[in-house]
Parts: sequence; C-alpha cells; structure tokens
Amino acid sequence: MTNHITTKWLGNMAFESNNPSGNTLIIDIAPEDGGEGQGYRPKALMLSSLAGCSGLDVASLIKKMKLEVEEFTIETIADLTEEHPKSYNKVTIEYHFKGANLAEKKLQRAVDLSIDKYCGVMEMFRQFATLEIKTIFKK
Repeated sequence: MTNHITTKWLGNMAFESNNPSGNTLIIDIAPEDGGEGQGYRPKALMLSSLAGCSGLDVASLIKKMKLEVEEFTIETIADLTEEHPKSYNKVTIEYHFKGANLAEKKLQRAVDLSIDKYCGVMEMFRQFATLEIKTIFKK
C-alpha cells in the first residue's frame, strides 16, 4: 500500500497538504519565524499523528471490549534537540482515562497492544526517540 500526499505552496511560509481521506490541512510556522501562524507546525503535527494513531487503536479496542470510558485523552510531550536539524529525542505519551467503572487491566492491555503491536507511527518514533509511556486512571 502506498500513500500519496500533495503539498502545495500557498505563498510566504504556508502550504496546503491533502490526505487520502480527501481532507486538507494548512502547514505554517510562527510569525517570529517568518510565517503567519495560520496552520499546523510540521514537527507538532508528527505528535498529533502519533497520538491519533495510537488513540484509534485504543478506541477500537474499547469498543471491541465494550468498556465504559467517560473521557480518554492522550497528552504527548516531546523534547527537541538543541542542534539543527532539531528533532525529537524523548517523547512522553500519557494515556488518561476517566470514568466511574474503569476496567483498568483491560484498558492497560488496550494501551499495551497499541504500543507493542498495532501503532505503526509509534514504531517509526522508536527509530529516533526514547519513548516513555504512562497510563493514568481517574474516577
């Protein structure tokens, strides 16, 4: 399977990028870097991809296991290297589950399956960064 993405320059520092889903997004940089801050920043978008990929795995497993979850949030915190080209060298991924009747062991299993087996973006991140995974449960 091949993904083909077209990214078109819109002028100044902005680009429009499509997706196989037919949706588009704008990529831009901060005004202090010469952009207009009207779009997603490329490196931050990688973190959204990571959280989205793993989140979809976990959401699918929540449905399959018929688990009760009121709220599910993923916090992704990444450290950039100081030198250019700046890249992520450490990424913390926190899975936050909130609910009155959380099946903690099953939810942890869903997270583990995503991390170890299903999430391709997680596997790509492993090639260049140290990953720290945390699972937090709240009533």
